[in-house]
Amino acid sequence: MTVPTATFDRVGTMLPRDVAAPVLTFEIPAGSAAPALALARARRRRVALMVVLLTLGAALIAAASFGAVEVPALSVLGVVLERTGMTVPWEFDGESAGLLWAIRIPRVLFGALVGATLAAAGGALQGLFRNPLADPSVIGVSSGAALATASFIVMGGWLLDGAVAAVWVPWLMPVAAFGGASVTAVLVLTVSRQRGRSNPSVATMLLAGIAINALAGAGTGLLTSVANDSQLRALAFWSLGSLGGATWSVLSIAAIPMLLSLALLLRAARPLDLLLLGEREATHLGVSTDRLRLQVIVGVALGVGTAVAFAGMIGFVGLIVPHLVRMVVGPSHRGVLPLSALLGATLLVLTDLGARTLTSPAELPIGAVTAALGAPVFLWMVVRHRNGAFA
Repeated sequence: MTVPTATFDRVGTMLPRDVAAPVLTFEIPAGSAAPALALARARRRRVALMVVLLTLGAALIAAASFGAVEVPALSVLGVVLERTGMTVPWEFDGESAGLLWAIRIPRVLFGALVGATLAAAGGALQGLFRNPLADPSVIGVSSGAALATASFIVMGGWLLDGAVAAVWVPWLMPVAAFGGASVTAVLVLTVSRQRGRSNPSVATMLLAGIAINALAGAGTGLLTSVANDSQLRALAFWSLGSLGGATWSVLSIAAIPMLLSLALLLRAARPLDLLLLGEREATHLGVSTDRLRLQVIVGVALGVGTAVAFAGMIGFVGLIVPHLVRMVVGPSHRGVLPLSALLGATLLVLTDLGARTLTSPAELPIGAVTAALGAPVFLWMVVRHRNGAFA
């Protein structure tokens, strides 16, 4: 197949009408492996999607069944079907139904939503920075949201009356976290861009993340020193990361911004694929890089800010999951982002199940568990990047 390109010159500059542009052609051999590779990747995406969907369903049922009090899987299905207005042909214990509907099911759904948001945010950031080491927790976006949330926890009691605070705090905390995450994301992106290069510097990005994490940690420490007893308990519970505060009211508040974040990030999949070619090439193909950058930053800040505000610091989900998905289905964000969201939901639901059951009746902080799992993987990725494995 011969493809003429006579509109632009070699570097993509529009030529005057009276200048004859050279006709550049390229041949795709009949036996080229490119179509076969594309078909193989599409087949792997379909298989991976089915496997992840089945795993997520099994994880949701297992997480709702196991805990300090075990509930049969049929009871879980019966409660869900009954609450949705369907007739259940089998009997189940009413006390178990109350436990499931009031505590476990909202926690499991909230964990799945948080995991999907963090994983999709990590995949989108990696596409925007064009680097697999980008992650909301590594480059400081989570820390910026955390500092804003901690400031609101401590200073909100001073600025708002007790009755007013009880009504507005659940709504204003995600707003504060969104603001902190947005400022941090813009700052990191601005600092990491080198003059004369469209691709952000990896070293500068990581150094900026280290600096922001240190600054946010110092700010959170200062706020802790002036907090009262109730605020200290809230900060300690929140800083380690936990899904224990999930209720139907929390889920109803948090679901709106996180679902909006997922919609923004998933819509950016095709432009992010074109951005892999470079900013100039993506612009020539019709991508507004400024608009894409704004869309990804707003989506990441909205989702990560809300997740941090309600679930605390849960790191490395956005780092590990997109990398694993990319190893299976290839670099296309049209496969990476949706599969990362599903796999992130599965990973966080199973991690929370382990945190609840391994030391039952005590509960491990889920942020500490994800950090223990993610830190070695991050070091391995840094070593691979140094050796040129991601080049």
